[in-house]
Order: sequence, then structure tokens, then C-alpha cells
Amino acid sequence: MRRLGVPGGVPSVKVRIEPVNDRMCIVTRERGQPDGLLRFVAAPDGQVVPDLRLNLPGRGCWVTAEREKLELAVKRNLFGRALKARVSVAPDLADAVEGLLCAGLLGMMNMARKSGQFITGSGKVEEAVRSGAAIALMHATDAAEDGVRKLRQANTAQARGDRQAEIPVFRLFSAGELSAAMGEGAFIHAAALAGQAGEGVVKRAIGLARYRYGPEKGAD
Repeated sequence: MRRLGVPGGVPSVKVRIEPVNDRMCIVTRERGQPDGLLRFVAAPDGQVVPDLRLNLPGRGCWVTAEREKLELAVKRNLFGRALKARVSVAPDLADAVEGLLCAGLLGMMNMARKSGQFITGSGKVEEAVRSGAAIALMHATDAAEDGVRKLRQANTAQARGDRQAEIPVFRLFSAGELSAAMGEGAFIHAAALAGQAGEGVVKRAIGLARYRYGPEKGAD
């Protein structure tokens, strides 16, 4: 607590100063930044809900942004103690969070496509990779291996030519899932390009990959 004096004879008031980095996973007890954590709050009815946009009011608690860690938090009944309240936790909370992460990524793909920062089609994608315009590659999980291999070779060649690391590659949705979610915007191969929306795609893809597979197995 810090006591702030107010001029003009008004009594001083106490203002609670929260540490900037006071975000600790309730499972691992390790501190981290918001990009690597998920925030949860208790709704008015006591139900624990995710706050992925970090804008819900009330006391919050944090879990490392990995499905395994969230499932442990649910299994060990850690939310009530962390939130200092009597709460209820849906057994499918981990599925609900994954659904929100998927929806966020798919929505950002659509936004980036409309702004010209997310392109589809093997030929256009290969050109973007070889020119250095692409900042990430995406394939449907059931994409044919020959198409994946061709773009992998382009990625490797471009990286060697510029003496830099290869761009990240993600395989997060099947062709059927993409078609159902994006309609005409669905793809087998795609590339994110530089720009706010394209970078938003990459950020969300990294987050979903980490949530599903852990920090070491996100991108190829």
C-alpha cells in the first residue's frame, strides 16, 4: 500500500499498488507474462470462466497457457483457493478454452485475408516464401505430403539464402475444419504476411499450438 497525500487539506488516501509482473501460475507457481498465461475469473454465479482478452472485472488467477496445466488446475481444484471464493468449474473447461483459441485464430485469419496479409494457394504461397514476404506457413493437417515438402524446400532455400532461421510452420486444422469455419476462405496451404493482421495470425497460432502441444512442439 502507498499513501498518497492530496493538497488542500483533503485527508490522504490509500491506493493499492499491484506489482506489474505479479502473475503466477496456480499450478506451477512460476511467474510469467500474459502471453504465456491464461487468466480466469469467477462469474457472478460462481462459475469459473476464461478471460482471454484480459478485460473481465474482479479478482483473477492465472494458469500457464497449456492444456495439460489447465487440466491439472481443474483436477486439483485449485481455482477456489486462488480466487478466494466458492466456485464451480465445468469439467470441459479445457475444451472451452481451446474452442476460444481456435475461434480467435480463425477470426484473425479472415481479417488478415481481407487486408491482404494472409494468402492461400500453393503457387502464391511458394512465391511469398521464396521472396521472403511470408512470416509463417500454414498447412491443413491432412494436406498431401508432396505439397508440404515443396513448400518446406522453399522455406529452407529462402532461409539459407538470407542466412536466417526458417519461418515457423503450423498444422492446426484439417481441411474439413477449415472449410466449415471459413467457407470460401478455407485453404490447404497458406502464408501469413507482415503487417498487424498477419502478425496477429502468427501470435494466435503460436498460442494455440502451445496450448495443445506444449512449448516445445508448437510449430514444425
